[in-house]
Amino acid sequence: MKRLTLKQYRTMVSYILDYKESNGKMPEYVIVEKCKILKKDYIDMMERVNKFILEMGRNPRTVDIGSTENLFNY
Repeated sequence: MKRLTLKQYRTMVSYILDYKESNGKMPEYVIVEKCKILKKDYIDMMERVNKFILEMGRNPRTVDIGSTENLFNY
């Protein structure tokens, strides 16, 4: 799995927020349909989605999994 649908993304974010409210911190990772997403990656995903919404005025259809820092490591 290389990306999440908007529904999968929203479910992931809901889980993260519920976890944070219950435990006082965000989880080290989440699992979405057998795909493990590390904390640094899901934080990056949330930042990208928020930026997209602010710039485009709408939700993205899909969200790529992973951190943008991985895209520029040669």
